[in-house]
This record gives sequence, C-alpha cells and structure tokens, in this order.
Amino acid sequence: MPLSDNGGVVYPADLDLLQRVFDRLCAERRLALKDREQREALAREVVRLFLDGMTEEDALWRTLSKQRTARGA
Repeated sequence: MPLSDNGGVVYPADLDLLQRVFDRLCAERRLALKDREQREALAREVVRLFLDGMTEEDALWRTLSKQRTARGA
C-alpha cells in the first residue's frame, strides 16, 4: 500500500524490509561503505519505489536488480 494510504507512517517492519532489500542490492552490486554516493542513490530509489506502492520485498529487489542488469552495471 502506498505510504499515503496509511497516514504517512512507516512502521518498523517496513524499515526492516527496506533495509533487507538495500543490503541485498548492496551485496549484489558489491557496494562497500566507502561507495557513499552510490549507496545513497540506491537507498533513495528503494524508498521511492516503496513510497510509490511497491511494498513487496521480492518485487522491490527484482525491480532494482533488473535495472542494474539493464544498465549493464
């Protein structure tokens, strides 16, 4: 459900989900802590998709994983 549907609240379970997706994508892309700009851009994209209504963990990961492959990164 889009964030606006629940009054702008992000629950702890949502944050856990976002963290798992982010961590998985960082591992896939081999982004180290020193890759700050890339990690921040990835975090923004994960959150943007979530706020747009993509709230399923696997769907978030698949969408962003496909984008990486499509870009040839």
